Amino acid sequence: MTGKNDTQRPYDIVLFGATGFVGTLTAEYLAGHAPQDCRWAIAGRDPERLERLRERLTAIDPDCATLPVLHADTDSPDSLRALAESARVIASTVGPYLLHGEGLVAACAEAGTDYADLCGEAEFLDRMYLRHDVRARETGARLVHACGFDAVPSDLGVYLTVQQLPQDAPLCVDGFVRSNAFFSGGTLASVLTVMSRGPQGLRAAKERQLYEPRQVGRRTRAPFGAPHFSRETGLWALPLPTLDPQIVARSAAALAPYGPDFRYRHFAGVKTLPVALGGTAAAGTGLAVAQLPAARNWLLKRYEPGAGPDEERRRASWFSVRFVGTGGGRRVFTEVSGGDPGYDESAKMLAESVLSLAFDDLPDTAGQVTTAVAMGDALLTRLRAAGLRFRVVDAR
Repeated sequence: MTGKNDTQRPYDIVLFGATGFVGTLTAEYLAGHAPQDCRWAIAGRDPERLERLRERLTAIDPDCATLPVLHADTDSPDSLRALAESARVIASTVGPYLLHGEGLVAACAEAGTDYADLCGEAEFLDRMYLRHDVRARETGARLVHACGFDAVPSDLGVYLTVQQLPQDAPLCVDGFVRSNAFFSGGTLASVLTVMSRGPQGLRAAKERQLYEPRQVGRRTRAPFGAPHFSRETGLWALPLPTLDPQIVARSAAALAPYGPDFRYRHFAGVKTLPVALGGTAAAGTGLAVAQLPAARNWLLKRYEPGAGPDEERRRASWFSVRFVGTGGGRRVFTEVSGGDPGYDESAKMLAESVLSLAFDDLPDTAGQVTTAVAMGDALLTRLRAAGLRFRVVDAR
């Protein structure tokens, strides 16, 4: 019996990595928003920190005084196996996922346990697909990566955009991301890890292409767009080398409403040309630093995982992703927006994702799937109710 249907398991949801920066925010969100009958637990490798977190959560919900605290370590496959077998759904915030993530994915695939994380590392997703998708399909486990700012706003934003367009025509959607947010140490570690592994990432992507089923009679693309000025949004558009376009393309490949020929491009949107040029220079500098072990290690020591922007800084942060969709003679403008994207809103997205996997009536899926494929309308409804804004601005 699979984890998503096995009510005999002790827990509906287990949050692994609960004492990290975004892990703590996710735990706090669950403490304030999980249903009264939700059987959930926190897990990690440091029992003392977990106990302190439980005390903190008790201030939010007195019932958390008896919240189960579970020990598990990424270096202990037995502990990860026991963790996966104890729950219907596991949420993981333990990154960089390339270094620490595979053991839990493997355990969930084997146990038939639904899994969600905040991973924005394309190489990790490709490797997990190659190694664990088949077993997850056999056991019924849904492996849903990128359940935070990477890549829920893009995935569900395009999902909403496509719903406003004809289903029988070629469709094109462009996304433009704007934000004023800061990185945490954990996010920086993940970004530098990805940037330092360009050749390995390309090899994993090419190997995945050999094994993914080919579409018959349909085509989906996520090309790397060229820098340009977008008249529709009034923004300078810089191509973003993030995971989002790949997630969107996989949703499009799996869902018929994206039409017979679908294309998505993903950009950073900036208001002035000098800022655009500065952003390009900064990205180049970051890529160069990531190739130098000494510089990379110096940065990681200055911004260690577990630390991040304080509440005041996060309260002042915001994001918006504007979408322009065209097809079948129609043009539609949509927008997804919210507060601090990397932490407060990512914690909300992850928490609502695992709550959706645990409690919503969802499509029958298994294996490595996207948020749009696994949860679609149910997650869109949840996130709107939680305060994220998904709106149709204009349609012509």
